[in-house]
Amino acid sequence: MLHNNPIDRHAPIPPQLFINNRKKLTQKLLPNSLVVIHANDIFPTGADGIMPFRQHTDLFYLSGINQEETILLLYPEATEQAHKEILFIKKTTPEIAVWEGQKYTKSQAQASTGITHIHWLEKFPTLFHALMRKADHLYLYTDEHTNHDMHVQTRNKRFVHWCKTHYPLHSYKRLAPLMQDLRMIKSQIEIDLIRKAYTITEKGFRQMIPLLKPGIMEYQLEASLIKTFTEEASLGFAYTPIIASGANSCILHYIANNQACKAGDLVLLDIGALYGNYHADLTRVLPVSGQFTPRQKKVYQAVLHVFKHAKKLLVPGNNFTTYTKEIGEIMTKELLDLGLLTKQEVKDQDPLQPAYKKYFMHGTSHHLGLSTHDVADKSKPFAPGMVLTIEPGIYLPEEGFGIRLENGVVIRENRVEDLVPNLPLEPEAIESLMHKK
Repeated sequence: MLHNNPIDRHAPIPPQLFINNRKKLTQKLLPNSLVVIHANDIFPTGADGIMPFRQHTDLFYLSGINQEETILLLYPEATEQAHKEILFIKKTTPEIAVWEGQKYTKSQAQASTGITHIHWLEKFPTLFHALMRKADHLYLYTDEHTNHDMHVQTRNKRFVHWCKTHYPLHSYKRLAPLMQDLRMIKSQIEIDLIRKAYTITEKGFRQMIPLLKPGIMEYQLEASLIKTFTEEASLGFAYTPIIASGANSCILHYIANNQACKAGDLVLLDIGALYGNYHADLTRVLPVSGQFTPRQKKVYQAVLHVFKHAKKLLVPGNNFTTYTKEIGEIMTKELLDLGLLTKQEVKDQDPLQPAYKKYFMHGTSHHLGLSTHDVADKSKPFAPGMVLTIEPGIYLPEEGFGIRLENGVVIRENRVEDLVPNLPLEPEAIESLMHKK
């Protein structure tokens, strides 16, 4: 039987997920290696305010623990069984119990993680020093994501500096490449959690639609979504939602959500619920007045055509390089048909900056999981178990609207599984949803 813990809102996740993840990681380590990974910091907002805590994604992947000030230590070749896997957690003091409530007990941590040996945090320095005397290699975390901001001093980064000062002669290894290889391929439990996040997202989207009419504010649509997400045991938005009406839809990361939705305009919603730390990422475009104009519909159909073509290309063995090239070619054809590009512009284009990039400037797909833009090695070919988005778009600021359509999909051996199979994409079906209000 799975046990609830004092931290999580979502249904219990089978600990076998985290047991298997740790086993897969230890199989990639050099002989006689230690792994140490810390929880994220709780970041201040000023005075005594703090930001909501979000667990380090790799620590969650390996343990399932959502609590701050947690440390996971793995030493698969330890001579003592008690030292092969150790989780260090924060103890609930009487003061913490009054102000914050109960943290994980040792038995709750064991049930959630499948780790037998749980210690209070204060035991870490002594045990770590004893094990470092025996280990040859130490794997530590550094954020190597393409879009990472290197300026933030995280708990893991501070620990790297501390270790190199106190243990300068050990061999230090990068944990990030191993984790990105593991996290690229999702287990069925992970896929089910992502699907649940999408189910919540779809419910929120459908319940929001009746509110959409000329004059409603973008933030009122946002409020409807977060209400449903919260009612469904989501932790909220997986990322800051984009509720972009009119020309705002041409701003790729528009998050102000403070404008009125006007008659005749479109509203682009790029939204996703967070469930069990797994992310959904969905984009739809709705006509504020209930019906697309002929021009809006024509652009919409062009984007949908690229979407459908992209879905056919996400097959095992294909790769991002050939995929991106073919998507560029089909998008170029659509833009020619829309009169947005000329044949001469295409002929004279810079291969490094193709002409279609004027109207479609972002990628078509990214990995999805514990992060919206999940860690991955994009040089690796597509493989079964990968969860990717499909999100082509055309942005026309001079015409006052942009179209982007996005679903998450799972690459299987012989098919592509859509994680949002029941939410319409066809423009006529979108209009029908609007008319059911």
